[in-house]
Formats: sequence, structure tokens, C-alpha cells
Amino acid sequence: MTGLLICAALGIEAHAIRRGLPAHLTDVRVVAIGIGPRRAARAAERLHGQRAVAVVGFGGAVAASLRPGDVLVADEIRYRGRVHPCPWAALLAEELARAGLPARVGPLLTVDHLVRGAERRRLAGQGVQAVDMESGPLARAAADRPLAALRVIVDAPRAPLLRPATLARGLAARRTLAAVGPVLVRWAAAAGPHRTIAQESVPFPLLKEPLT
Repeated sequence: MTGLLICAALGIEAHAIRRGLPAHLTDVRVVAIGIGPRRAARAAERLHGQRAVAVVGFGGAVAASLRPGDVLVADEIRYRGRVHPCPWAALLAEELARAGLPARVGPLLTVDHLVRGAERRRLAGQGVQAVDMESGPLARAAADRPLAALRVIVDAPRAPLLRPATLARGLAARRTLAAVGPVLVRWAAAAGPHRTIAQESVPFPLLKEPLT
């Protein structure tokens, strides 16, 4: 197997991550897969032969305690009524803390639409910390590979996405993504075969809306 595959939805996210990586690395690939679960599902075919997988980019908070600029590391990814555990989340959070990037660890939900208002509050009541649009299909395909899902928050209940300040928040989040790259490399090395942890998706009955 080769090394680490880092998947980002947007080109600007992928560019930021590449910019922060050491130039000499040959076993790390950063790819922009496009926005949404369908594109992520197509990208999941690229996981063959990869030793470790990370899904990284911007995210939206539903928990009121998260603010723009915060980093969330998923300890589980909820998608299509199932929960995909991320047993390497604590290891990644430790590596981030060592790099001066403290992170929250908690559930991430993959959706196919922008989440606002009452839906944010309902999801927060179910324990969801943040949402994205790509991690679910990749988590489903990752099988027993080390998997990380990391989101830098750009919008939150008190900082909606469609506001003038979003641009400044996005630029700040991009700088954070650049700092995350080397941390992911260290995480992937530490989460090698000798650290394999059993994982199995389980039903999540609280998620009622069908996702396409």
C-alpha cells in the first residue's frame, strides 16, 4: 500500500493543504474531489491501495459551543442512517495539540444541503457537532484503514454562512488548513498497521432525513 491520501472538496482547500506540506514527501497525495456526497462516492474508488485516508476542509458547526476557526476532529461520522467510528480521532487530536492547534473531538454528520436555523438546533440536540458534505461516503469505503475527518469551522449558529464576514473567516480557515498538513502526515505514520483498531458502522436511528 502507498501512504496517505488527503481528500478535500474544494481546490482552494487542497491548495492550502499542499502549501503546508514538505516538498520532499512522495507518499502523500492531496486531491480535490468536488462538493457533495455523490462526488465523494465517486472519489471513494481512489481509496484502493491507500494505507491511510484523511477527509479535510471547511465545515459548518451546529453545536453552539463551536466558533469559526475552531477545528473539529470526528470521532464518528454519521451518514445515511449509520455511524462510522473514527477510532484514530484521539491520536489526531493529540498531534494537533502538539502543533498548537487544539481541536474538539465529536460527531460529524454528512449531509447533502446547507444546514440552517431549526435544523441546526435539532441536530445539535442529537449530539452532532458539525456537518460536511463529503466524509460519509469516504468513511464507508475506508474499511479498516486509518481514517481521519477534520473540519475547520467557517460558519456556526451565531455566524451564518451567507454573511460578508464569511470571506475573512474562509481566509483564516485556509491558513489553518496549511498548518494541518504536516500534522496529518505525522498522524498517518503513527496510525500505521501496528496501531490498527477494529471498527464497524452501526445504525443511527435518530437520523431521519434521506440523503441523496
